[in-house]
Amino acid sequence: MEGKILTIFNELPKIEKGQKIVLGIDGLSRSGKTTLAKKIEHHLQEKNISVCIFHIDDYIVERKRRYNTNYEEWYEYYHLQWDAELLKHNLFKELKVSKELHLQNYDDNSDTQKLQVVTIPDTCFIIIEGVFLQRREWRRFYDYMIYLDCPKIKRFKRESDETQKNIEKFEKRYWRAEDYYMETVSPKEQADLVIQN
Repeated sequence: MEGKILTIFNELPKIEKGQKIVLGIDGLSRSGKTTLAKKIEHHLQEKNISVCIFHIDDYIVERKRRYNTNYEEWYEYYHLQWDAELLKHNLFKELKVSKELHLQNYDDNSDTQKLQVVTIPDTCFIIIEGVFLQRREWRRFYDYMIYLDCPKIKRFKRESDETQKNIEKFEKRYWRAEDYYMETVSPKEQADLVIQN
């Protein structure tokens, strides 16, 4: 992975004082997005560059809005898991123009969204990591996009033993949504850099 990190840093735009750069780390479930984001964050901090990381899964909606909605499960996951338009306006459009973001952060224990206020320094490398990041609502807001490519079976084996027992949920919900994303958005082709992981 260290060699890949160096490759990434040779590719990334250089940040200037007073500039914000938005990096997307896209990939399907369990492809290694969070791990890569942390490694990039560490590398940037060693160079005294301010970093803000946003995990797109922190901004999903309450369960009643994404389960048992009379839509197919894959549709719920892709189209209803996040309020894509709200995030476009409150997160993506504000990244480079606002010093302070007001976001609805999801709390899994209470199944509620709570207001989160995030301060962004004037000079900052902003990393957004998560699945489906290149959907049409959000794609134009990134300066650079990395796509982590990983085979489905390898990703599935990274799930806990308990989670793997419910393969039907993967087949109906997650994998069908992922197939839809791959077919309609072509994230590997759209990305600036594809990393095999």
